[in-house]
Amino acid sequence: MNTACMRKIDRADALDLLINGNLLELGKRADAIRRRLHPEGRVTFVVDRNVNYTNICDSKCSFCAFYRSKDAADAYVLPREKIYEKISELVAQGGTQLLMQGGLNADLKITFFEELFQEIKKRFPTVQNHSLSPAEVVCIADNSAITVDETLLRLKAAGLDSIPGGGAEILVDEVRSRISPKKIGWKRWAEVMLKAAGLGMPTTATMMFGSSETPEDIVEHLFRVREIQEQGGSFTAFIPWTYQPGNTELGGVTATGADYLKVLALSRIVLDSIPNIQASWVTQGAKMASVALFFGANDLGGTMLEENVVAAAGCSFCMSQQEMINLVHGAGFRAAQRTTTYSIIREFTV
Repeated sequence: MNTACMRKIDRADALDLLINGNLLELGKRADAIRRRLHPEGRVTFVVDRNVNYTNICDSKCSFCAFYRSKDAADAYVLPREKIYEKISELVAQGGTQLLMQGGLNADLKITFFEELFQEIKKRFPTVQNHSLSPAEVVCIADNSAITVDETLLRLKAAGLDSIPGGGAEILVDEVRSRISPKKIGWKRWAEVMLKAAGLGMPTTATMMFGSSETPEDIVEHLFRVREIQEQGGSFTAFIPWTYQPGNTELGGVTATGADYLKVLALSRIVLDSIPNIQASWVTQGAKMASVALFFGANDLGGTMLEENVVAAAGCSFCMSQQEMINLVHGAGFRAAQRTTTYSIIREFTV
């Protein structure tokens, strides 16, 4: 690779690549970075389950088809025994990661999560509790009349191991004010992530694009994630995924596969301080996920024994663990199951 490609790019460079860059050239550049960071030729995945503990949400984001008002006929808060049953099924299938996320429900205060997480850790000590987006953490703090610092300390003590990057959408408040005006601003999102990192908690970062943002907004999001990492962040992975318009108030159309690959590749180029880039098979499907492995992605995320939020928007791609392994091998890589923090559990031979 030439010197220009090795130079750490700035916002202007990134914007030019996003608007004017050749898709295949971008892919080659991102793939070179992936091979440098992951020379072993391995593509990883985690066996996990998404448990959406409530769909009651006061935020009512226009891009979301999952949320319900408290008085809706199908509004719910999962009973604890149902949550334990779901985790037990995860463990029975060799799963290691629990992803609990839900709506911003004003009735659920810190003690609800403390008691729940303590019992989960007691019953399932080998499962990584990778739960609660920054918006949920802030919601819990506000509803409990305590600080974010105290909330994170208490959640960690109760058994919260790491924090996923949900609710990032686009980290530009002008966009957030249009699509999720009641949700926390980007600085609050960053604050939670940096405080969690300061407590030694691993985190991830995401980006939902294709709703109403501009190319400049996408670039700003990427650089804000990069700067959070440089300020002491603990992002282990970055996951870009496309807005799914089905059944939403916002509506619109889905970004194209070419758009997805271009943003994915740019993510790998800009975020060279974040070790892993996940391909979003949940929104893109298996074929596009396979192509993504040549555009900077080195990880397929989770097998997701359950997924409700994206499915509510009418996007319901499914992939078994064996199908995921076959996808990786078919693309010419070595498949491996990992933990949430990217330790390898086992590799699978062709």
